[in-house]
Amino acid sequence: MKKNIIFAAMISFEANNVSLPKWDNAKICRWIEAVADSHGYTVGNLNYLFCDDEYILEANRQFINHDYYTDVITFDYTHAGRISGDILISLDTVASNAKLVGASYDSELRRVVVHGVLHLCGINDKGPGEREIMEKAEDEALAIYDEI
Repeated sequence: MKKNIIFAAMISFEANNVSLPKWDNAKICRWIEAVADSHGYTVGNLNYLFCDDEYILEANRQFINHDYYTDVITFDYTHAGRISGDILISLDTVASNAKLVGASYDSELRRVVVHGVLHLCGINDKGPGEREIMEKAEDEALAIYDEI
């Protein structure tokens, strides 16, 4: 089991059974901070754990009582306008979803990374009409990435 940890500001990236994404960590952190700011939040402790499908399936079973694979699970510890949380991302499912929707792996990964941030900013996607709100917020956040 290989573990890597990189810290930037209060945002950390860790990998379990996968390799960390090859990206500009400083840019990703600036982007996350800009997205949080655009929703009226600051960033506290934010921990990303990139993993494989089996790891996220076990987390789904253990913590949420769901017995299926997913691309992201967000544990929200946000308090007083400061987003904090643990965000688990299955890189296996990100790759599958990218193929399914005809997106590049990198763009789908960024969408999932920011999806967790948007949950911490109070945007949901399970109720009536919420999925559309989340998708619009994701698109706006991805546009911010392009500006950084």
